[in-house]
Amino acid sequence: MDEDKDLEDLMANLGDFGRYQCFQFLLHLLGAMTAGMHMLSLVTVAAVPEHRCRIPGLEGNDSFGDWNSSEISSYIPKTADGFDSCHIWDSATNTSQTCTSWVYDRTYYQTSRAVEWDFVCSRRWMGAASQSIYMFGVFTGAVLLGTLADKYGRKTIFYISAVLQVILGVGVAFVSEYYSFLGTRFFYGMFGSAGSYITGFVLTMEIVGPSKRTACGVTTQASFALGCMLVAFWGFLIPDRQLLQIVYGLHGALLLGRVHEAVTIVERAMRTNKHPIPLDVAHFVSKGLATNVKREDRSYGISDIFKTPNMRCRAFNVCFNWFANSLVFYGLSLNTGKLYGNPFLVLFLACLVEIPSYIMTTLLMDRTGRRSLISTLMLLGGLACLVSAYIPQDTHIGSVSATSVVMLGKFFIAGSFAIIYNYTAELFPTVVRNTSLGVGSMCARLSGALTPLITLLDSFDKTLPSLIFSITAILSGLLVLLLPETLNKSMPQTLEDGERFGEGDSACTNCYGRKNSLPHQYSLPLSAVE
Repeated sequence: MDEDKDLEDLMANLGDFGRYQCFQFLLHLLGAMTAGMHMLSLVTVAAVPEHRCRIPGLEGNDSFGDWNSSEISSYIPKTADGFDSCHIWDSATNTSQTCTSWVYDRTYYQTSRAVEWDFVCSRRWMGAASQSIYMFGVFTGAVLLGTLADKYGRKTIFYISAVLQVILGVGVAFVSEYYSFLGTRFFYGMFGSAGSYITGFVLTMEIVGPSKRTACGVTTQASFALGCMLVAFWGFLIPDRQLLQIVYGLHGALLLGRVHEAVTIVERAMRTNKHPIPLDVAHFVSKGLATNVKREDRSYGISDIFKTPNMRCRAFNVCFNWFANSLVFYGLSLNTGKLYGNPFLVLFLACLVEIPSYIMTTLLMDRTGRRSLISTLMLLGGLACLVSAYIPQDTHIGSVSATSVVMLGKFFIAGSFAIIYNYTAELFPTVVRNTSLGVGSMCARLSGALTPLITLLDSFDKTLPSLIFSITAILSGLLVLLLPETLNKSMPQTLEDGERFGEGDSACTNCYGRKNSLPHQYSLPLSAVE
């Protein structure tokens, strides 16, 4: 009996969600929570308060001064939204000119990277680049660490990421030069989000039984939302941006202690079951539900996902869905500071609204299936973005209405984003499952990196970013109907299984009764195709 067969027997003895799976799952939830915190930390650490030009000769060098006095109002041009934040009157020429220093409103923020480095007006790109570079780090980690996890084991990559996210999360608080800050944030994103979150999610999908897979996958997403809520919570309590970043970074230390505990639980479970073969824990974690397939001595990579026509079409569709979900999700999350009200409360609510979305998703996924639900949620989320773009916000009612519609859009898109994790894990075979999730997440982080840059387009037209988010979500919501349904179907194990999986199954073929019952037969194993 080979080792993979022994592991199958072990998983059968442990059950769908036994004590071993429970402890492993709690570890993965901590990874998701810290990933959510790291992902949105810049929303508070580098928040951009309300600002206006500093008045030469009237104000000193303090970044925080009198905000709205009658004397100041005679120097600053007025707009429909209040003071012009980038121009000052030149009394000699009676024209407005661009300013080079600013005064910030201290109502909500006492310190901020944006205040220290003036991420405003012509320097807005610096704040956008700071968030984009983090997402590019996640982008790199998603594909690189995903492939390494398939090759060397999930637990190894998970543990390395847990250590480095603490070091980088705390260290970035002390970086005082902008371009060094960007470099640190790149690696912070690579290990702080990609390494622990994606690897932990795949481990969850592999160690729990089919009956618990949906609930565990969505709960992992909810833990990410909890991390986002903690960003708002700690941001409200801690006014100093350096101390705030240190607190965010130290949360990763919770993960380190749990890794060793989880390994101990596995070994104890083996002794309890009196299993005759010593357990290689890293191998066990990596192959929790691997089937009795004789595997060739070769590694699998990204090219295997796109090697054959059925999986290739499916991969492109799934990648675009990841791209669209992330674009809208982070477009709504990263711009909560522009909505009406207390920015900490708005951010907290924008993350809190994800929880009922995940509950709804959990209840519906195993009833409606993945395909129809994710399509519906993306279409509704896209429409919400479209409506919010055209709600006038020059009145109190208009501002509240726009904020409410944005929250509704976040509710829908959070649900669809949760489904795509499970859906991807079920659509692709075991040998490339972590890699496929890594590629999907890579596409999501690419759009996440583009999101801060897209929001800069509001300088030309305030509705343009929302229109881009809306159109992308609606288009992806329609294309996802071409994917096969995975509800109550066994997850594919080999490349051959992956190519045959769901062949001829789409919403169109189901509606019009043209489902292909004779899938293409391959005379050679797909693993031999170069």
